[in-house]
Amino acid sequence: MTSRQVCLGWHWYPYGYARTVVDGDGAPVKPFPEWLGELGRRAVRDTLGEPEAAYDIALINFYDADARMGMHRDSDEKSGAPVVSLSLGDTCVFRFGNTESRARPYTDVELRSGDLFVFGGTSWSAYHGVPRVHAGTAPPALGLAGRLNLTLRVSGFGGG
Repeated sequence: MTSRQVCLGWHWYPYGYARTVVDGDGAPVKPFPEWLGELGRRAVRDTLGEPEAAYDIALINFYDADARMGMHRDSDEKSGAPVVSLSLGDTCVFRFGNTESRARPYTDVELRSGDLFVFGGTSWSAYHGVPRVHAGTAPPALGLAGRLNLTLRVSGFGGG
């Protein structure tokens, strides 16, 4: 993973979540804004028609022209609620794989600025990654060089 990451609600670090930046400066994690929760609920309702979930994690990744994210799957949450991914800035190749391994079969999808990608059900545990960012493709009005991805998740950890 060569992207840079900021978390809201819960801090993700390899194989876990915490309310502080345990693998950094130890600072408390910034709160998860309700408007992001509403964005997640609406995306799931509009795309999958599923009941609303209580989104409480935002992983915000910044990708410069050389950044990549290897094939991985998100499995540290206790909830199987759909994952909501919003892309802003440069176009990327999003590699969406299978649930068994990082190997083929997978599908490469171009995600452009403003694209929303929702995956749930059996796809929730699919391997996925970003093998390429197309530098300089962000809409000029956005004023962003690079790519921001907001990934919304439901922790399933309860109120604490």
